Amino acid sequence: MSTITIIGAGNMATAIGTRAAESGHTVEIMSRNPAHAQATADRIGNGAVAGTYGSVPAGDIVVLAVLHQAALDVVAHYGAGLAGKVLVDITNPFNADGTGILTTEGHSMTQQIAAAVPDGTHVIKAFNTIFGHVLAEGGPHDVLFAGDSPEARARFAELVTSLGMRPLDTGGLESTYVLEWTAILLMGLARNGAGWNVALRADVG
Repeated sequence: MSTITIIGAGNMATAIGTRAAESGHTVEIMSRNPAHAQATADRIGNGAVAGTYGSVPAGDIVVLAVLHQAALDVVAHYGAGLAGKVLVDITNPFNADGTGILTTEGHSMTQQIAAAVPDGTHVIKAFNTIFGHVLAEGGPHDVLFAGDSPEARARFAELVTSLGMRPLDTGGLESTYVLEWTAILLMGLARNGAGWNVALRADVG
C-alpha cells in the first residue's frame, strides 16, 4: 500500500480519503485551514493524518480536491513540492448553474494544471464524473480518467482497483476536456429523472 495526500478537506476529500484509508493506504489531508484538515482526518480515521499546507506532500499520489477556481493558485503555492508526483485533478469547471463548463477544447482545467506543474509531475483527471455522496456510499463504481502519461495512468488504475472500483482509461490529456463535459451529462441525468444517486457505468466486454 502507499501514501495518498489529499489537498482539500471537503466532501470529496473525505469520500476519497475514507475509501483509501479503509483499503489500507496511508492518508494525509492538507488544507489552508488546519482545523478543517484535522477534522477531516479524524472523520476518515484509520490512521489518517493532517499535514501542513504547502509542505511537500508525503504521498506519491496527490489528489487536488479543491474548487476549480482555486486549483491553479494551489498548484503555484506547492510549486516544486509537486515534482515527481502523480497529481489527480478532480475539479469540475462548471458555469454558475451547472449546465455547461467554463473551459474550452485544448484548455481543460487539467491541461491548464499540467502546464503549471513542475517538470516530472504527471497530471490525471479523475473522480469528477461521480458524485461525492455516491462515492462515499461505497460500491464497485466505474472511475473514468485520463492523463498525460501511460505509466502514470497505469499507476493510478492500480490505486482505483485497490479502492474496490473499476478504472476506465479514456486516454491522454486531450480527453480531459471530454471528461469535464461528461460531468455535465451526469448532472443532466440527475436533474431529468435519474436522481442524484445516479452513477455512470460502462458495459465493457
